[in-house]
Amino acid sequence: MKVMIVGAGKLGQKLAESLVLEDIDVTLVDYNAKILERINEHIDVLTVTASGVDIGILKELNIKSYDLLVACTKGDETNTVICSLAKRLGCKKTIARIRNPEYTKQLDFVKKEMGIDHIVNPEFETAKAMEKYLLKNFSFYTGDFAKGKVTMLDFNIGHNEDFVGKYIKDLKNFSGFLITAISRNGKIIIPNGFTELMEDDIIHVIGKSADIARLSVKFEKGINRKEIENVMIFGGGKVGYYLAKRLTEANISVTVIEQDKIRCQELAEKLDNVLVIHGDGTDIHLLEEENLESMDAFVGATGYDEQNLLMALMAKHAGVSKTIAKFSRQNYTKIIDKLGIEVALNPVYITASNILKYIRGGKVVSVSLLLGGDGEVTEIIVGEDLPFTGKPLAELNLPKGIIIGAIVHNGEVIIPNGESVIHPGDRIIIFSLTEDLPTLKMFIKSHKGGIFSELWDRAKGTR
Repeated sequence: MKVMIVGAGKLGQKLAESLVLEDIDVTLVDYNAKILERINEHIDVLTVTASGVDIGILKELNIKSYDLLVACTKGDETNTVICSLAKRLGCKKTIARIRNPEYTKQLDFVKKEMGIDHIVNPEFETAKAMEKYLLKNFSFYTGDFAKGKVTMLDFNIGHNEDFVGKYIKDLKNFSGFLITAISRNGKIIIPNGFTELMEDDIIHVIGKSADIARLSVKFEKGINRKEIENVMIFGGGKVGYYLAKRLTEANISVTVIEQDKIRCQELAEKLDNVLVIHGDGTDIHLLEEENLESMDAFVGATGYDEQNLLMALMAKHAGVSKTIAKFSRQNYTKIIDKLGIEVALNPVYITASNILKYIRGGKVVSVSLLLGGDGEVTEIIVGEDLPFTGKPLAELNLPKGIIIGAIVHNGEVIIPNGESVIHPGDRIIIFSLTEDLPTLKMFIKSHKGGIFSELWDRAKGTR
């Protein structure tokens, strides 16, 4: 498969990294030679210093030989034009990043008329993820799978005596759950039953959604959990706008703090029943005047990671029960879990997950990048032509970095063990380390064969 990415910003780079790991041929086009030079140092891609709207360049690169073009430059209009040109020149599929809320109601028309196959909007998807978390009674959030029947959450076990110092196999009242990974001191551990849990480990647990909800209570002792009624959003940009709009539609009282006066006026005109405050959201006195301590949730949604993280911490110390921070710098990922903020969302990871799901297509239902991009959770629907169906998992000799976390068979959620069997039509949720993505790719191929076939044949040959 050949993919061209136009725009070497954070999304373009992350997407290139993910695709290269799956052995996809990637061409990265950008007009900034310095950025491309830096990318070449750590990503094995073909880089071209040029404008993506240059028809001559597209022809020179033989765009008609590409299976997909992803346009993720800074401009919505530019991305639309690039996709349209690429499609007319013979590129098979195109994806455009379009962020402007003004285009939301026109996306179907734009796709049809401009030859765009898929549109991604990082800010809108991030706002949806924030809303999903806020409207649930979880203090931690990773993702839902199998139409909400299966949930994977990450918990910092802190000093919890039910977990610290215990081997996973000895955990009490833990049947029905599976720890797919442990984050410890910035590193990922794929555990087994004899892995000992240590203070401040972050465990990634998968299970039935109802069971996970009960498990979360163990990590919220002393916390008064209540429904969200009042939310303060720090930052009135696109994420703040989308989130405020969605929350008010859910009858939640919303206050938006925005420093730009003109933007405040725009928000006041576009958002009904939202209190828009013109002021510096990093001024704790202003937040106190606007009754920060009475809020049920605080969301840091500015374009500055440091401000979002700092003010989410301030809100937490002020007694706000739920705090969310938007961040975009990948190198912050390893320290965020230690800060005490329940949720930190990265629009780049969310958008890359969306695009990977589209690229893999077919039976892939969802993809979530986790653990700072060092791991993935992928949900697929099992096809009829996979030879591992009907075989116990223990006999498949899966690589250590791939774990089947849940099986949904005839609507029933099964947290698997070595004796569990996968059947055609089942939904399975798979955890995979980034380094094992090539193996995962082989597994989710829809044609006959793949990693399970290879492993199964190998296992039979050694008997």
